[in-house]
Amino acid sequence: MQTKKFSPEKQTAFEARYEAQKIVFGPVVFQCLRYAWKRGILEALSRAGNSGLSVDELADTGKWTKYALKVVLETGLSAGAVHLRDGKYLLDRIGYCVLTDRITQVNFDFIHEVCYQGLFELDSSLDEEKPLGLKNLGDWPSLYEGLQDFPDSARESWLEFDHFYSDISFPDIMPDVFATNPKKIMDIGANTGKFSQQVLAYNDTVEITLLDLPQQLAVAKNSLAEPPYRERAHFFPVDLLNSDAVFPSGADIVWMSQLLSCFSEEMISSIVTRAAQSLTEGGHILIMDTFWDRQRYDIASYCLINTSPYFTAIASGNSKIYESADYIRLCEAAGLRLLTVRDNIGFCHSLMRFAKTENPA
Repeated sequence: MQTKKFSPEKQTAFEARYEAQKIVFGPVVFQCLRYAWKRGILEALSRAGNSGLSVDELADTGKWTKYALKVVLETGLSAGAVHLRDGKYLLDRIGYCVLTDRITQVNFDFIHEVCYQGLFELDSSLDEEKPLGLKNLGDWPSLYEGLQDFPDSARESWLEFDHFYSDISFPDIMPDVFATNPKKIMDIGANTGKFSQQVLAYNDTVEITLLDLPQQLAVAKNSLAEPPYRERAHFFPVDLLNSDAVFPSGADIVWMSQLLSCFSEEMISSIVTRAAQSLTEGGHILIMDTFWDRQRYDIASYCLINTSPYFTAIASGNSKIYESADYIRLCEAAGLRLLTVRDNIGFCHSLMRFAKTENPA
Protein backbone atom coordinates (compact mmCIF):
# COMPACT_ATOMS: atom_id res chain seq x y z
CA MET A 1 0.00 0.00 0.00
CA GLN A 2 1.13 3.54 -0.72
CA THR A 3 2.36 5.47 2.32
CA LYS A 4 -0.16 8.13 3.31
CA LYS A 5 0.85 11.75 3.75
CA PHE A 6 -1.67 13.93 5.54
CA SER A 7 -0.01 17.36 5.40
CA PRO A 8 -0.21 19.55 2.26
CA GLU A 9 2.83 19.38 0.01
CA LYS A 10 3.52 23.14 0.03
CA GLN A 11 2.40 24.11 3.52
CA THR A 12 4.27 27.18 4.76
CA ALA A 13 5.82 27.41 8.20
CA PHE A 14 3.17 29.98 9.18
CA GLU A 15 0.36 27.68 8.02
CA ALA A 16 1.89 24.80 9.93
CA ARG A 17 2.03 26.93 13.05
CA TYR A 18 -1.69 27.69 12.72
CA GLU A 19 -2.47 23.99 12.30
CA ALA A 20 -0.38 23.25 15.40
CA GLN A 21 -2.53 25.65 17.45
CA LYS A 22 -5.65 23.85 16.25
CA ILE A 23 -4.20 20.69 17.78
CA VAL A 24 -3.33 22.46 21.02
CA PHE A 25 -6.82 23.88 21.45
CA GLY A 26 -8.58 20.84 20.00
CA PRO A 27 -10.13 19.74 23.33
CA VAL A 28 -11.58 23.24 23.82
CA VAL A 29 -13.13 23.29 20.37
CA PHE A 30 -14.48 19.77 20.87
CA GLN A 31 -16.36 20.65 24.05
CA CYS A 32 -17.72 23.95 22.74
CA LEU A 33 -19.05 22.42 19.54
CA ARG A 34 -20.53 19.55 21.50
CA TYR A 35 -22.37 22.06 23.69
CA ALA A 36 -23.63 23.93 20.62
CA TRP A 37 -24.88 20.66 19.12
CA LYS A 38 -26.37 19.01 22.21
CA ARG A 39 -27.98 22.18 23.58
CA GLY A 40 -29.68 23.05 20.28
CA ILE A 41 -27.72 26.13 19.20
CA LEU A 42 -26.69 24.59 15.88
CA GLU A 43 -30.27 23.47 15.28
CA ALA A 44 -31.55 27.01 15.92
CA LEU A 45 -29.09 28.44 13.40
CA SER A 46 -30.06 25.77 10.90
CA ARG A 47 -33.73 26.71 11.18
CA ALA A 48 -32.85 30.38 10.72
CA GLY A 49 -31.24 29.59 7.38
CA ASN A 50 -29.62 32.45 5.47
CA SER A 51 -31.18 35.04 7.75
CA GLY A 52 -29.00 33.98 10.67
CA LEU A 53 -29.51 34.95 14.30
CA SER A 54 -27.78 37.46 16.55
CA VAL A 55 -26.64 36.64 20.05
CA ASP A 56 -29.49 38.79 21.38
CA GLU A 57 -32.05 36.95 19.28
CA LEU A 58 -30.76 33.58 20.47
CA ALA A 59 -30.69 34.76 24.10
CA ASP A 60 -34.27 36.06 23.85
CA THR A 61 -35.46 32.43 23.56
CA GLY A 62 -34.43 31.93 27.18
CA LYS A 63 -32.54 28.74 26.37
CA TRP A 64 -29.03 30.15 26.68
CA THR A 65 -27.38 33.13 28.35
CA LYS A 66 -25.57 35.74 26.28
CA TYR A 67 -22.35 34.75 27.99
CA ALA A 68 -22.68 31.08 27.05
CA LEU A 69 -23.65 31.96 23.49
CA LYS A 70 -20.68 34.27 22.99
CA VAL A 71 -18.18 31.76 24.36
CA VAL A 72 -19.49 28.85 22.33
CA LEU A 73 -20.25 30.69 19.09
CA GLU A 74 -16.92 32.49 18.99
CA THR A 75 -15.15 29.14 19.33
CA GLY A 76 -17.44 27.80 16.61
CA LEU A 77 -16.47 30.76 14.46
CA SER A 78 -12.79 29.99 14.89
CA ALA A 79 -13.43 26.37 13.93
CA GLY A 80 -15.49 27.12 10.83
CA ALA A 81 -18.67 25.68 12.33
CA VAL A 82 -20.47 29.03 12.07
CA HIS A 83 -19.77 32.32 10.35
CA LEU A 84 -20.68 35.89 11.23
CA ARG A 85 -22.42 38.26 8.82
CA ASP A 86 -23.74 41.68 9.76
CA GLY A 87 -23.83 40.80 13.44
CA LYS A 88 -25.69 37.54 12.90
CA TYR A 89 -24.42 33.97 13.15
CA LEU A 90 -25.12 31.48 10.38
CA LEU A 91 -24.47 27.76 10.31
CA ASP A 92 -21.37 26.91 8.25
CA ARG A 93 -20.49 23.57 6.62
CA ILE A 94 -18.63 22.09 9.60
CA GLY A 95 -21.50 22.98 11.90
CA TYR A 96 -23.95 21.43 9.44
CA CYS A 97 -21.82 18.28 9.45
CA VAL A 98 -21.91 18.09 13.26
CA LEU A 99 -25.66 18.64 13.18
CA THR A 100 -26.56 16.08 10.50
CA ASP A 101 -23.74 13.63 9.77
CA ARG A 102 -24.27 10.36 11.63
CA ILE A 103 -20.63 9.26 11.52
CA THR A 104 -19.53 12.55 13.06
CA GLN A 105 -22.16 12.25 15.79
CA VAL A 106 -21.27 8.64 16.62
CA ASN A 107 -17.60 9.60 16.87
CA PHE A 108 -18.46 12.67 18.96
CA ASP A 109 -20.44 10.66 21.51
CA PHE A 110 -17.83 7.90 21.69
CA ILE A 111 -14.97 10.31 22.32
CA HIS A 112 -16.91 12.28 24.93
CA GLU A 113 -18.61 9.48 26.84
CA VAL A 114 -15.94 6.78 26.66
CA CYS A 115 -12.56 8.38 25.95
CA TYR A 116 -12.34 12.02 26.96
CA GLN A 117 -11.53 11.81 30.66
CA GLY A 118 -9.51 8.62 30.35
CA LEU A 119 -7.18 10.07 27.73
CA PHE A 120 -5.72 12.28 30.44
CA GLU A 121 -3.93 9.09 31.54
CA LEU A 122 -2.50 8.38 28.08
CA ASP A 123 1.09 9.13 29.01
CA SER A 124 1.16 6.70 31.93
CA SER A 125 -0.90 4.16 29.95
CA LEU A 126 1.68 4.22 27.17
CA ASP A 127 4.55 3.89 29.64
CA GLU A 128 3.00 0.97 31.51
CA GLU A 129 0.93 -0.52 28.66
CA LYS A 130 -2.10 -0.65 30.91
CA PRO A 131 -5.52 1.03 30.41
CA LEU A 132 -5.10 3.41 33.31
CA GLY A 133 -7.78 5.78 32.01
CA LEU A 134 -10.43 3.10 32.39
CA LYS A 135 -10.77 3.97 36.07
CA ASN A 136 -12.99 6.89 35.05
CA LEU A 137 -15.61 4.35 33.99
CA GLY A 138 -15.03 1.61 36.56
CA ASP A 139 -12.56 -0.74 38.20
CA TRP A 140 -11.78 -3.55 35.73
CA PRO A 141 -8.56 -4.98 34.26
CA SER A 142 -9.78 -4.07 30.75
CA LEU A 143 -12.83 -2.52 29.15
CA TYR A 144 -14.21 -5.85 27.98
CA GLU A 145 -14.76 -7.24 31.48
CA GLY A 146 -16.69 -4.15 32.49
CA LEU A 147 -18.62 -3.18 29.38
CA GLN A 148 -21.96 -4.48 30.61
CA ASP A 149 -21.58 -2.45 33.82
CA PHE A 150 -20.60 0.82 32.15
CA PRO A 151 -22.63 3.93 32.93
CA ASP A 152 -25.60 3.88 30.55
CA SER A 153 -24.45 6.76 28.36
CA ALA A 154 -20.94 5.33 27.99
CA ARG A 155 -22.20 1.81 27.20
CA GLU A 156 -24.68 3.11 24.63
CA SER A 157 -22.03 5.27 22.96
CA TRP A 158 -19.53 2.40 22.88
CA LEU A 159 -22.03 -0.02 21.35
CA GLU A 160 -23.19 2.55 18.81
CA PHE A 161 -19.58 3.24 17.81
CA ASP A 162 -18.70 -0.45 17.61
CA HIS A 163 -21.81 -1.51 15.71
CA PHE A 164 -22.16 1.50 13.42
CA TYR A 165 -19.09 0.56 11.44
CA SER A 166 -19.52 -3.20 11.43
CA ASP A 167 -23.28 -3.64 11.02
CA ILE A 168 -23.41 -2.00 7.61
CA SER A 169 -20.68 -4.39 6.42
CA PHE A 170 -22.27 -7.66 7.53
CA PRO A 171 -24.90 -8.01 4.76
CA ASP A 172 -22.28 -7.25 2.11
CA ILE A 173 -19.91 -10.04 3.14
CA MET A 174 -22.38 -12.91 3.55
CA PRO A 175 -21.54 -14.30 0.08
CA ASP A 176 -17.86 -14.28 1.13
CA VAL A 177 -18.65 -16.16 4.33
CA PHE A 178 -20.55 -18.86 2.44
CA ALA A 179 -18.30 -19.02 -0.64
CA THR A 180 -16.91 -22.41 0.46
CA ASN A 181 -20.30 -23.77 1.59
CA PRO A 182 -19.41 -24.07 5.30
CA LYS A 183 -21.51 -26.23 7.57
CA LYS A 184 -20.02 -25.02 10.85
CA ILE A 185 -18.82 -21.50 11.59
CA MET A 186 -17.04 -20.27 14.69
CA ASP A 187 -17.49 -16.60 15.65
CA ILE A 188 -14.59 -15.62 17.90
CA GLY A 189 -15.32 -12.44 19.83
CA ALA A 190 -19.04 -12.71 19.17
CA ASN A 191 -19.90 -9.56 21.15
CA THR A 192 -23.68 -9.05 21.09
CA GLY A 193 -24.25 -11.76 18.47
CA LYS A 194 -25.26 -9.52 15.57
CA PHE A 195 -22.99 -11.25 13.05
CA SER A 196 -24.11 -14.69 14.18
CA GLN A 197 -27.73 -13.64 13.86
CA GLN A 198 -27.19 -12.57 10.27
CA VAL A 199 -25.34 -15.79 9.44
CA LEU A 200 -28.20 -17.92 10.77
CA ALA A 201 -30.77 -15.83 8.93
CA TYR A 202 -28.81 -16.02 5.67
CA ASN A 203 -28.47 -19.82 5.67
CA ASP A 204 -31.04 -22.10 7.30
CA THR A 205 -28.76 -25.12 7.82
CA VAL A 206 -25.47 -23.69 9.04
CA GLU A 207 -24.51 -23.98 12.72
CA ILE A 208 -22.47 -21.38 14.53
CA THR A 209 -20.48 -21.44 17.76
CA LEU A 210 -20.00 -18.14 19.55
CA LEU A 211 -16.84 -17.58 21.63
CA ASP A 212 -16.51 -14.71 24.08
CA LEU A 213 -16.43 -13.81 27.75
CA PRO A 214 -19.41 -15.19 29.72
CA GLN A 215 -20.89 -11.73 30.29
CA GLN A 216 -20.75 -10.97 26.56
CA LEU A 217 -22.30 -14.32 25.65
CA ALA A 218 -25.18 -13.60 28.01
CA VAL A 219 -26.10 -10.65 25.79
CA ALA A 220 -25.65 -12.71 22.61
CA LYS A 221 -27.90 -15.46 23.97
CA ASN A 222 -30.73 -12.99 24.35
CA SER A 223 -30.46 -11.91 20.71
CA LEU A 224 -30.43 -15.55 19.56
CA ALA A 225 -33.03 -16.92 21.95
CA GLU A 226 -35.86 -17.28 19.43
CA PRO A 227 -36.33 -19.63 16.46
CA PRO A 228 -34.88 -20.02 13.90
CA TYR A 229 -31.65 -19.09 15.69
CA ARG A 230 -31.49 -20.87 19.02
CA GLU A 231 -31.34 -24.46 17.72
CA ARG A 232 -28.26 -23.74 15.59
CA ALA A 233 -26.40 -21.37 17.90
CA HIS A 234 -23.93 -22.78 20.40
CA PHE A 235 -22.05 -20.87 23.08
CA PHE A 236 -18.51 -21.41 24.32
CA PRO A 237 -17.43 -19.11 27.18
CA VAL A 238 -13.73 -18.36 27.02
CA ASP A 239 -11.20 -15.78 28.13
CA LEU A 240 -9.23 -15.16 24.95
CA LEU A 241 -6.36 -13.77 27.03
CA ASN A 242 -5.82 -17.24 28.46
CA SER A 243 -3.37 -18.73 25.98
CA ASP A 244 -4.02 -22.22 27.37
CA ALA A 245 -7.73 -22.05 26.53
CA VAL A 246 -8.31 -24.38 23.56
CA PHE A 247 -10.96 -23.46 21.00
CA PRO A 248 -13.59 -26.00 19.85
CA SER A 249 -12.56 -28.04 16.81
CA GLY A 250 -14.41 -28.74 13.59
CA ALA A 251 -14.94 -25.25 12.17
CA ASP A 252 -15.15 -24.86 8.40
CA ILE A 253 -14.91 -21.08 8.81
CA VAL A 254 -13.44 -19.18 11.72
CA TRP A 255 -14.74 -15.61 11.75
CA MET A 256 -13.16 -12.64 13.54
CA SER A 257 -14.58 -9.14 13.10
CA GLN A 258 -13.00 -6.10 14.77
CA LEU A 259 -11.53 -8.51 17.30
CA LEU A 260 -7.79 -8.68 16.92
CA SER A 261 -7.35 -4.93 17.26
CA CYS A 262 -8.40 -5.44 20.89
CA PHE A 263 -5.19 -7.35 21.63
CA SER A 264 -1.43 -7.03 21.64
CA GLU A 265 0.63 -8.66 18.91
CA GLU A 266 1.58 -11.45 21.31
CA MET A 267 -2.07 -12.25 21.98
CA ILE A 268 -3.01 -11.95 18.31
CA SER A 269 -0.42 -14.64 17.59
CA SER A 270 -1.95 -16.84 20.29
CA ILE A 271 -5.51 -16.34 19.04
CA VAL A 272 -4.82 -16.99 15.36
CA THR A 273 -2.69 -20.04 16.25
CA ARG A 274 -5.53 -21.56 18.26
CA ALA A 275 -8.00 -20.57 15.55
CA ALA A 276 -5.93 -22.38 12.93
CA GLN A 277 -5.88 -25.50 15.10
CA SER A 278 -9.67 -25.51 15.24
CA LEU A 279 -10.13 -25.59 11.46
CA THR A 280 -11.29 -28.61 9.51
CA GLU A 281 -9.17 -29.70 6.57
CA GLY A 282 -9.59 -27.09 3.87
CA GLY A 283 -11.17 -24.64 6.30
CA HIS A 284 -10.55 -20.90 6.15
CA ILE A 285 -10.09 -18.06 8.61
CA LEU A 286 -11.90 -14.82 7.72
CA ILE A 287 -10.72 -11.64 9.41
CA MET A 288 -12.68 -8.43 8.89
CA ASP A 289 -11.12 -5.35 10.35
CA THR A 290 -10.33 -1.67 9.86
CA PHE A 291 -6.78 -1.18 8.56
CA TRP A 292 -5.70 2.43 8.40
CA ASP A 293 -3.33 1.75 5.48
CA ARG A 294 -6.04 0.26 3.23
CA GLN A 295 -8.53 3.14 3.23
CA ARG A 296 -9.76 4.85 0.09
CA TYR A 297 -10.00 8.25 1.79
CA ASP A 298 -7.66 10.00 4.21
CA ILE A 299 -10.61 10.88 6.46
CA ALA A 300 -11.07 7.19 7.27
CA SER A 301 -7.36 6.67 7.90
CA TYR A 302 -7.31 9.72 10.16
CA CYS A 303 -10.22 8.45 12.27
CA LEU A 304 -8.77 4.96 12.54
CA ILE A 305 -5.25 6.06 13.46
CA ASN A 306 -6.64 8.27 16.19
CA THR A 307 -8.76 5.47 17.62
CA SER A 308 -5.57 3.68 18.72
CA PRO A 309 -5.03 5.88 21.83
CA TYR A 310 -8.47 4.76 23.04
CA PHE A 311 -7.21 1.17 23.03
CA THR A 312 -4.15 2.28 25.00
CA ALA A 313 -5.77 4.39 27.71
CA ILE A 314 -9.24 2.85 27.96
CA ALA A 315 -9.60 -0.60 26.42
CA SER A 316 -6.55 -2.80 26.94
CA GLY A 317 -3.33 -0.81 27.26
CA ASN A 318 -1.48 -2.67 24.52
CA SER A 319 -3.64 -2.89 21.37
CA LYS A 320 -4.38 -0.55 18.48
CA ILE A 321 -5.69 -0.13 14.95
CA TYR A 322 -3.10 -2.08 12.99
CA GLU A 323 -1.67 -1.90 9.50
CA SER A 324 -2.72 -4.79 7.28
CA ALA A 325 0.88 -6.01 7.04
CA ASP A 326 0.87 -6.63 10.81
CA TYR A 327 -1.99 -9.12 10.57
CA ILE A 328 -0.49 -10.84 7.55
CA ARG A 329 2.87 -11.20 9.30
CA LEU A 330 1.33 -12.59 12.49
CA CYS A 331 -0.94 -15.00 10.62
CA GLU A 332 1.93 -16.29 8.49
CA ALA A 333 3.94 -16.93 11.66
CA ALA A 334 0.98 -18.99 12.92
CA GLY A 335 1.11 -21.26 9.87
CA LEU A 336 -1.44 -19.47 7.71
CA ARG A 337 -1.21 -18.04 4.23
CA LEU A 338 -3.17 -15.15 2.80
CA LEU A 339 -5.52 -16.12 -0.02
CA THR A 340 -7.41 -12.90 -0.76
CA VAL A 341 -8.02 -9.38 0.56
CA ARG A 342 -11.19 -7.47 -0.24
CA ASP A 343 -11.20 -3.74 0.57
CA ASN A 344 -13.80 -0.96 0.68
CA ILE A 345 -16.48 -2.92 2.54
CA GLY A 346 -19.00 -0.68 4.27
CA PHE A 347 -17.38 2.47 5.58
CA CYS A 348 -13.83 1.25 6.17
CA HIS A 349 -13.51 -2.54 6.42
CA SER A 350 -11.29 -5.03 4.66
CA LEU A 351 -11.80 -8.79 4.62
CA MET A 352 -8.81 -11.16 4.66
CA ARG A 353 -9.12 -14.86 3.90
CA PHE A 354 -6.45 -17.24 5.23
CA ALA A 355 -5.86 -20.98 4.90
CA LYS A 356 -3.42 -23.28 6.63
CA THR A 357 -0.09 -23.29 4.84
CA GLU A 358 -0.22 -27.02 4.25
CA ASN A 359 -3.74 -26.91 2.80
CA PRO A 360 -4.32 -26.14 -0.88
CA ALA A 361 -6.69 -23.30 -1.65
